[in-house]
Amino acid sequence: MWKITLAQVRAHAGRLIASCLAIVIAVGFVVATLVLNETASASIARAVGAQYVDTDAVVLPDRTGGPLGPSNDVSTGPSLNELAPRIAEVDGVAAIAADTEAFAQALVPGRSGSQYVTVDSIPDEEALRWMRLSDGALPDAVGEVAVSARVGARVGDTISVTTYPSASPGGPVTEGTPEAVTDEVTVVGVVDLSGDPTAGLRGRFFATPQQVAAWGGADPTQLRVAATDGTDAATLVGALRAVLAEAGSSAIVRTGAEQAAEQVAALTGDNLGLATFLLVFGAIAVFVAGLVIANTFAVLLAQRTRELALLRCIGATARQVRRGVLVEAAITGLAASALGVGIGIALAALVSALAAGVESPIPLGGLSVPPYAVATGLAVGTLVTVLSALAPSKAATRVAPLAALRPMDNAPLRSRRGLVRLVLGLGLLLPGLALTALGVAIGGILVALPGGMLSTLGALLLLQRAIPPVVALAGRLIGGLGGVPARLAAGNATRNPRRTAATATALLIGVTLTTALLVGAASTRATVAADLDRSYPTDVIVRSFSEPMPAALAEQLRAVDRVEQATALVRTNATGPDGTPSEVLGIDVAQARSTVRAAQDELPGPGQVTVNTDLAQQWGLAEGDPVTFSTDGSAVELSAHLVDGYDLLMSPEDVLSLDPAAGFGQIWLRLSDDLDAEASAKAIDEITDLASQAVPSIDITGLISVRQAINSILDTLLLVVTGLLGIAVVIALIGVGNTLALSVIERRQENGLMRALGLTRGQLRGLLAWEALLVAGVAAVLGVMAGSFYGLAGTAAILGETGEVILDFPFLQVLAVVVVATGAGVLASVLPARRATRTSPVAAMMT
Repeated sequence: MWKITLAQVRAHAGRLIASCLAIVIAVGFVVATLVLNETASASIARAVGAQYVDTDAVVLPDRTGGPLGPSNDVSTGPSLNELAPRIAEVDGVAAIAADTEAFAQALVPGRSGSQYVTVDSIPDEEALRWMRLSDGALPDAVGEVAVSARVGARVGDTISVTTYPSASPGGPVTEGTPEAVTDEVTVVGVVDLSGDPTAGLRGRFFATPQQVAAWGGADPTQLRVAATDGTDAATLVGALRAVLAEAGSSAIVRTGAEQAAEQVAALTGDNLGLATFLLVFGAIAVFVAGLVIANTFAVLLAQRTRELALLRCIGATARQVRRGVLVEAAITGLAASALGVGIGIALAALVSALAAGVESPIPLGGLSVPPYAVATGLAVGTLVTVLSALAPSKAATRVAPLAALRPMDNAPLRSRRGLVRLVLGLGLLLPGLALTALGVAIGGILVALPGGMLSTLGALLLLQRAIPPVVALAGRLIGGLGGVPARLAAGNATRNPRRTAATATALLIGVTLTTALLVGAASTRATVAADLDRSYPTDVIVRSFSEPMPAALAEQLRAVDRVEQATALVRTNATGPDGTPSEVLGIDVAQARSTVRAAQDELPGPGQVTVNTDLAQQWGLAEGDPVTFSTDGSAVELSAHLVDGYDLLMSPEDVLSLDPAAGFGQIWLRLSDDLDAEASAKAIDEITDLASQAVPSIDITGLISVRQAINSILDTLLLVVTGLLGIAVVIALIGVGNTLALSVIERRQENGLMRALGLTRGQLRGLLAWEALLVAGVAAVLGVMAGSFYGLAGTAAILGETGEVILDFPFLQVLAVVVVATGAGVLASVLPARRATRTSPVAAMMT
């Protein structure tokens, strides 16, 4: 039987090409999706958490605080300085870096004003140095610094640096007038932070730990640990946690990869929903690939029922026939899957290369091919092909050989088999839709995804009943336009529901997937854009930490080119519910509405104070709860308004009632909407020069640079989605071409009879084209409807837990999908029609 199976493979190589193409493209689709998922995730994590790439473990103090307010170190037990020696003695620790941080004012040559910069320490351990230089070298002595490009200095420049070592470590001075110390330092290197979305917030210095300590950064902000060779990161983290527990420390320990993920979530407010969308898309790709392969291979084997019956007539047992079919399917599936894995990796590399060419702070780079992607591709292609062969092989051996050799009609819809399909289809469709709805309601993709898959399977089982009536209706509408071929096409499409459903299924799957991706990507993009505006409500924040800003400064900054609006906020320190002084800001809401980009409902109303949700949880506050702030001799009770972005904002009148002498502490600026990253940086430089001349100890935070960088990440991910859409279209074309070609083979005698009765070659081509148009048009419309539902439901389920979901329906793109899919279906009929017309009527009828 083994020899017969190999002979069957050789004899039917032409037919197997059809199924092999479906397997290759589908497996390539799965592998490309998984590889691009891994590449995108790795690229973003590598860019945002660059300092953790070569770090096996990270020890951090337990910190709390709002995104617009300072974090407070609330760790208990020994300090990080005291923990460092203990950690160094843990088995598996090769090196440890105590990262320190300071803040300084820098006067750069060629600039008229000073700028606030963050100073980071450079580890002594080479293994834990993450800084990548674009010019020069890293400093190795006091009096030397490396700078980021945002500073605007070059190698060899001398910079005047003013620091306040007596101020509270870990942040700029917030009250009083501590003693200022001025030093002259030399720039010896420029650090490349092109992949860091926060690089545009403010300039950064990199100096030796001794220099950072001299500038007030003596206490570590974190400990980064490198493991010895052969020590697993997770094992090291477990050992470190045990040591910290023994020391009574509440410090947090994570792997480097976990901390990089935390950095991404902290930067974006966990709003990179497209990344999650792509991960879910990997599961969908596996599912869809299985459907395409099953559909194509099942149709192929269904054509060979009589041939397999003939093998039984000449002595093969039913078990041998089934085993031979399964072995043939395994050979075909494995070979095609291996080829599909290679093509998938190549496709991912192509999309990654295209994305890398886009001007983005985080381009895709360093293609990541995880082993599970290769294993999944091989398993999907091989297993699904073998499973697809089970039903046809059983069908060929379930009846007597002589009966199977006779012409057989397909089971009618009202037969027992049709009833089973109906019951099973409804049994999968209805619970699946219910699960999908539940996932949307609770914002749980792990609930909605299985529901979507179940409902899809149920819908596919019902296609034999759903598609023919719709095709018949469409046929009646166009029957008068195409004459005899169109009327015959409508009759052919409805006479064999199984064949029509099989032909439509391939295209319907592709259109559903494409539409779901388009709708899901558009909705996710709109939701994430709104969340970004909420997380980064304004473009530039001007802060004064040591003295009030002049009242006229806001108007002066509004006059700067590219500045659209400016809002000044009064500031004071008041004691909150926890007894700790906190910075509170008073904002003129009417004026601020034209300055902030979104989250208008998160601005404080009369008698309200906005409290970040994290801080509200720490204080035990719910929406509307009374919260009291007090200063020496004054107090005010306000209603808590819980928000995601703004922290401790109230009306200017409430701030002045707490502190009548309160001055302006912040100015929020909104820049022009059409600025690119370079123009935004130039505008921030102009703002910095003007503001620092008015108040030397001023800090400029360019939030617009972070928003633009994250938008670039989203654009990169959208480019990945676009590449996957192209692959999905190819799958649909291959599927339609396969099923139409197999349909022509199946109807060879029927086509020959019509030719013998007088149908011309042109009319036969027209008949097949009209039939393809009917089936493809119906499949495209149904696919768009299903895809729109799944795209919107998937977006709501993925992003439901993050807050408000904005659903966006891209009408033009979806319309283009309908037109392209219908046209593709017609084009897919060209080759089968050409084959049908080349065969003479007599030869066709005798086959």
